[in-house]
Amino acid sequence: MTLIEELRWRGMIQDMMPGTEELLAKEMVSGYIGFDPTSDSLHIGSLVPILLLVHLQNAGHKPYALVGGATGMVGDPSGKSEERNLLSEDILLHNQEGVRKQLEKFLDFDAAKKNAAVMVNNYDWFKEINFLSFIRDAGKHITVNYMMAKDSVKKRLEGDTGMSFTEFTYQLIQGYDFYWLYQNKNCKLQMGGSDQWGNITTGTELIRRKTGGEAFAFTCPLIKKADGGKFGKTEKGNIWLDPKKTSPYQFYQFWLNASDDDAKGWIKIFTLLPVAEIEALLSEHEAAPHLRILQKKLAECLTTWVHSAADLEFAVKASDILFGNATTEVLQSLNENELLQVMEGVPTAKISKDALANGYDLIDLLVETNIFPSKGEAKKMWQAGGIGLNKTKIAPEKTSIDTHDLLQSKYLLLQKGKKNYYLVIAE
Repeated sequence: MTLIEELRWRGMIQDMMPGTEELLAKEMVSGYIGFDPTSDSLHIGSLVPILLLVHLQNAGHKPYALVGGATGMVGDPSGKSEERNLLSEDILLHNQEGVRKQLEKFLDFDAAKKNAAVMVNNYDWFKEINFLSFIRDAGKHITVNYMMAKDSVKKRLEGDTGMSFTEFTYQLIQGYDFYWLYQNKNCKLQMGGSDQWGNITTGTELIRRKTGGEAFAFTCPLIKKADGGKFGKTEKGNIWLDPKKTSPYQFYQFWLNASDDDAKGWIKIFTLLPVAEIEALLSEHEAAPHLRILQKKLAECLTTWVHSAADLEFAVKASDILFGNATTEVLQSLNENELLQVMEGVPTAKISKDALANGYDLIDLLVETNIFPSKGEAKKMWQAGGIGLNKTKIAPEKTSIDTHDLLQSKYLLLQKGKKNYYLVIAE
């Protein structure tokens, strides 16, 4: 398959300018995607543009990752219903550094290679341009009618909030980025999400009108969940690439919990697995969907790629604690930080550590921590073998809990039935 044929098969192309496929087949092409530094970490929505650059580089072309230090000061109106808060220069610099470190993990920046990835910051050229120069050199080439016809502008003007001049100029500024890269880096291709099509084509138009040259572009579809929910969002918010914002365990769980319909599309988009291997996985999944082969492979590939093999190993171990047949020994092998990662979202209760010194009556503990509403219910389930402590069923002869039962000298993991866990913290 050619690059474009493979991207089409993976469901990663929506709109494409005529001549783009031919250009990529003819020569090594420099192509770029812009990344918005509104946070010091990218989230999983950014994986699609990252993967476009990875596929581009793997096919022998030269990827440019543009971090929008200048455009970040303006704010992209595409897909937004209202103007967002503008960030200070200090925060933007901090965010750009975070984004830079993450991109270096996915792309090969080895300058010795002809198609080495390059990172650029549009603030480096915009800081030298004054307002009068910009409206003379760029503004006169693009009409207001042309800018008004863009969907990102139309939708905002039709709404109640309107659009500030700052946001209205965004497409012209992004268009100038493409022009600058075309002129200075021989960059002939821009890629991005489908919501960027209007901004991208403004760039190709500016290049055509200012230089008489021809530039190319394609976009990928915006990823949506089959149930209509927003991709990459959970009750806790975005799924980030930074392990401090989203733990590798939570990251792993996101992919593992994908629906069958989502997993069928995501295995093509979010992994670099060969086409033949993906088709084999899809066939296996169709034959035995209950085994969740696609979800497991997605979680495995993405957690290893974004984090590490060690993080994957921990995530699998952690999942087995809550959802599998992990033993007390596995639970005891976790350090405090790992234990708290696994238990995030598990209901918690606190007790006095002093009360454990001489043994805390088990039934009293189960009621006073609100795990059971009454002693009668607690006693009934305990006697039936339905209460677990640190992944081991509590035997009928064990009537109290003491400090020897604590994990990390501080925690008790109590289990009611098969799926209800409670973390008791002794302080």
